Amino acid sequence: MATGDHLYDCYKPPAQEFVRGEGAYLYTEDGDKYLDFIAGIAVNGLGHAHPELVQAVKDQSEKLWHLSNMFRIQGQYELAEKYCNYLGWPGKVFFTNSGAEAVECAMKTARRYHYDMGDPERYEIITFTGAFHGRTFGTINAGGNPKYLKGFGPAIPGFTHLPFEELSNLEDHLSDKTAAVMFEPVQGEGGLRPVDIDTLIKVRNQCTENGMLLIYDEVQCGAGRTGKLFAHEWAEGKADPDIMAAAKGIGGGFPLGACIAREEVAKVMVPGTHGSTYGGNPMAMAVGNKAFDLLSDEDFLANVVKTSNFLKQQFEGLKDEFPDVVDELRGKGLLIGMRLKKAALDIRKNALSKGLLCGSAGDNVLRMAPPLIINENHVREAIAVLRECFEEARNLPDFEG
Repeated sequence: MATGDHLYDCYKPPAQEFVRGEGAYLYTEDGDKYLDFIAGIAVNGLGHAHPELVQAVKDQSEKLWHLSNMFRIQGQYELAEKYCNYLGWPGKVFFTNSGAEAVECAMKTARRYHYDMGDPERYEIITFTGAFHGRTFGTINAGGNPKYLKGFGPAIPGFTHLPFEELSNLEDHLSDKTAAVMFEPVQGEGGLRPVDIDTLIKVRNQCTENGMLLIYDEVQCGAGRTGKLFAHEWAEGKADPDIMAAAKGIGGGFPLGACIAREEVAKVMVPGTHGSTYGGNPMAMAVGNKAFDLLSDEDFLANVVKTSNFLKQQFEGLKDEFPDVVDELRGKGLLIGMRLKKAALDIRKNALSKGLLCGSAGDNVLRMAPPLIINENHVREAIAVLRECFEEARNLPDFEG
């Protein structure tokens, strides 16, 4: 059996090796069963091996895998039309293979827009602490996290990094160089911190008043995770973006990303300004179209809200039961977690040993991003494991970090 010695050492996976998935569960070669409450970090929103996604892959694999974007790919036209019709404003889509690529496209589009409008000096993009926009050279500079930038200097100019709390005081930080404001409506890696609706609306209005573009990174908080297809929809049309990056769950587990922009903004991206070899390939489009149909269903999204409310209630119960372990609840919908007083990483490892997969993020937050198909029985199963882990954590020293 291969050992992994010839891989970059960028990851430190645990001993468990999963060979099969079904619904909300993963299985090892030995048949051990694990409840997946991280879903590939918010990727497998429709669960593992969803039969309709599997069929879409099978059907397309017998026809055409790859075709250069030099030629028409009908699946792109169909999926782009679905997204733009759903959002309700004239738009255009560029398909990518990942969230980082979608964010790169969004940033390029914003800068090119001002260039074509005769304002090339407007190139600065405001971002916020705790943000995670990807691991490419451009996106780590956009995020500004010193941990991700270490050893990869010098920093790329053109980004202004503000404290997350300053989102509501944006007017104090604008200049004639500001091209766009970019943030996640619910920060993921930053510790599951949602932006309140009033702030979303305020920032939207400020961008409009000052000729700036509003970019949402909905890579993690989109694809139905909050109970809306996109998290900003909770503002009911009062905080729509000019550009949006989406990925992770929109492919149901298949690599797929998208940069969606208003038509008047996207029109500046003409032949030669951007491209992708694999972006929007026929396989991704087959899965993406089916995933969209499932994720955008009103009954499906209503069930996400129902299940997330039940999960939040259970988390509130754990907080009351373990005040010496749980500090506060975080997140929105099924992108939810708890800031802990004990080391989240240690509790995450203990949960794994008991058959529950979860994650950690930000300032010692135990993160949950389960498949959106989970039900109350799955929640009860997860809570039972967490209760056991929290009980065992009571005697551990408090987290210091």
